[in-house]
Amino acid sequence: MTQRPLALLVAGPTASGKSALALALARRFGGTVINADSMQLYRELRVLTARPTEAEEAAAPHRLYGTRPAAEPASVAWWRAAALAEMAAVPLPILCGGTGLYFLSLTEGLSALPPVPPAARAEARAALAALGPAAIHARLDAETAAGLRPGDSQRLARAYEVLLGTGRGLAAWQREGAHTGPAPFRFAALRLDPPREALRNAIAARFDAMLGAGALEEVRALAALGLDPALPAMRAHGVPELLAHIRGEMPLEAARARAVLHTGQYTKRQATWFRHHPLADPTDTHIIHARIGGVTQFQESQQAEIFAFVERWR
Repeated sequence: MTQRPLALLVAGPTASGKSALALALARRFGGTVINADSMQLYRELRVLTARPTEAEEAAAPHRLYGTRPAAEPASVAWWRAAALAEMAAVPLPILCGGTGLYFLSLTEGLSALPPVPPAARAEARAALAALGPAAIHARLDAETAAGLRPGDSQRLARAYEVLLGTGRGLAAWQREGAHTGPAPFRFAALRLDPPREALRNAIAARFDAMLGAGALEEVRALAALGLDPALPAMRAHGVPELLAHIRGEMPLEAARARAVLHTGQYTKRQATWFRHHPLADPTDTHIIHARIGGVTQFQESQQAEIFAFVERWR
């Protein structure tokens, strides 16, 4: 029987150094980096989502970065289909990102959800409008809530209507009701999991670098599009806070502090999600504990360990 092709999964929380690791792997093994981050899909948010730079994209092939306009939200199903098309066209796909459900859609398939009664959908939308997204997030089951941001109105409403209409959390349906099946690849996963303090420092340093690279101007341009504030791109980390500053509601330093705080809270939920949802068979999963911070290169000893792991599964 012909062995399935290998795909590498580079996962972890925001600001943990995934892009640098994926680029190092792509250059060493001739791979193609494929975006697995839901916010890096949007072309208007290059700076605030820390998309690879033009120089990094020139150093190795990158796919699915900045491919969709902010006005068009991307579903997990859309991403899975797009990612599979890219994966089939290259010798070594390297999926890189922090969106757990994207990885799960490849390793376990997409779930078949039961139909949600219209009354449950209407109740969820009404509750969201009356109580706000944070209150809806608090009403979800713990497993579903861990994978969603408290400010992600669209996904929260969907999760809440599933809970109201079926009596079970969305995460349980996604975990147990797969119908597409896993993607036809062997998966070797590298999960970055830096210490919390190192990650907090990295988040703060990265946001300062973003401000220096034009994040405020990027958000001004996004605001000028007049998009629905509930769209995913409008809820990307840093966007609501910088919009508040642009509207004169808070000084820039306060907006910066709030963005850093909210990003840190999100990375804690990301790390929890990844720890409880194996990306591949446990025997095939290599867990790297790395203090990445703002470093763009890995130490030689760390590279050797990681490269040896990949060679083992090629």
